[in-house]
Amino acid sequence: MKVLQINKLYAPDIGGIETVVKDIAEGLCEQVDMRVLVCQRKGRRVNEIINGVDVLRASSWGMFFSMPFSLDFIGQYWRMSGDAQIIQLHAPFPLADLAIWLIRRKSKLVVWWHSDIFRQRFLRKLFYPFIKYTLRRADVILVTDEAVIDASVYLPRYRNKCRVIPFGLDFSAYPVPANGLLSGLLNNKARVKVLFVGRLVYYKGIEILLKAMKTVCGAELFIVGNGVLECTLKKSVEISGINETVHFLGTLPNDELLAAYYDCDMLVLPSIANSEMFGICQLEAMFYGKPVINTDLPTAVPTVSINGQTGLTVPPGDAVALAEAINKLVKDAALRHTYGIAASQRVRRKYDREQMIEAVYTCYENSI
Repeated sequence: MKVLQINKLYAPDIGGIETVVKDIAEGLCEQVDMRVLVCQRKGRRVNEIINGVDVLRASSWGMFFSMPFSLDFIGQYWRMSGDAQIIQLHAPFPLADLAIWLIRRKSKLVVWWHSDIFRQRFLRKLFYPFIKYTLRRADVILVTDEAVIDASVYLPRYRNKCRVIPFGLDFSAYPVPANGLLSGLLNNKARVKVLFVGRLVYYKGIEILLKAMKTVCGAELFIVGNGVLECTLKKSVEISGINETVHFLGTLPNDELLAAYYDCDMLVLPSIANSEMFGICQLEAMFYGKPVINTDLPTAVPTVSINGQTGLTVPPGDAVALAEAINKLVKDAALRHTYGIAASQRVRRKYDREQMIEAVYTCYENSI
């Protein structure tokens, strides 16, 4: 079975979608003829083998509106899609929608719909006809949860094509770290460690989190990730006078990231927009037995960590409610422990990568 998997970027670029693309590629490379077509963030074309997977990164002039600007991608799609029995597109990726519209193959098309395009309104209007064609052309559309269909402006009319496959973790890739990474950085060793992991972009709601931290007592916040808002957020911390309780750690190598999950007392995912469709960081923290504070978005986010079972859920954009939730878990170690045990059990029961990969392979088989 010849499969061509398409996305904007590929590992070592870090992101929830990139993780899923890598997991599928590596998980199925021995069962199918798996090739991956993505773009460079900027630079010339590169073809490489990564953990047994044939990955081609098309040349790119850079990222514009969060999308690679690459004519080479269209040329490489024409070359690589010719003999593919299955093309799997990870959306949103308007450049790929354009390529699929221009170069019409008889291959079966599997679309994993991760999110609508929300903020880039110009891009959404410009590429709407091509996105619509892709969804109409798709043989099956994968989503992580029924909530993703309901939250989308595109998917309800294609509900009969949609199949739910939750993301999953490779449990063997999450060992018990040896060091207390965050504990060593605390300014006050008695404080509780609050962790945020993600890109520093608008929809993650980090401004709301920093506002909440002004009224949080007995905790220090550790922010892992980088992005366009980094300088703005650091200035906000200085102006607010909360430098002593907020740490910017940047992007961490994987072993240190896992150590951060293992050593934190809770994870906070304060996202404010539907661009946050799932939040894989929730699974990673929950695997290590950590409670999660998330937001009540109309997406899969609050269905991953459940309010009152594995953590707390607050209204998006509500700094007061977020501060109250953090303070509640800061003050109650027993509740953190109870939520954490339930969180770990939930991940092991429902979010196993092997189950995800098996479901994707079954989808391929049923499509041909």
